[in-house]
Amino acid sequence: MTGLNIEKITKQWKPLSTFLSIPQTEFEYDTLVDFLDNLIDTVGNDEDHPLASLMDLVGSLIEKYDNEHYPFSEGNPIEALKYLMQENGLTQMDLQDMAGQDVVSGILSNKISLNIDQIQFLSEKFNVSPLTML
Repeated sequence: MTGLNIEKITKQWKPLSTFLSIPQTEFEYDTLVDFLDNLIDTVGNDEDHPLASLMDLVGSLIEKYDNEHYPFSEGNPIEALKYLMQENGLTQMDLQDMAGQDVVSGILSNKISLNIDQIQFLSEKFNVSPLTML
């Protein structure tokens, strides 16, 4: 690997390694999700941003934790939502802060897709990565 200085990398890795790994606890997970939120605010959709690949890496670390701790199919936000509702003892009525009863019913019957505001709401309500709802 030409041009890589392991000593420089080692010095910079030490402070990053405290949170840039697969989370093992809820606290580590929450810290990483907060970091991802900040990266998303900074990077946005700019694929050429210098931190875009870091944002992808952090998203992958969060996804790994989610897959290990929340046993539902990847890429099925409705199944994930139903699982989270069951685990938290919630009904459709408990999600009325997100949307009206008819919209919640439509979402749960897979007739209406979740929008970005609803994904953010669910992410905060259930303390999960927004990626869980995509």
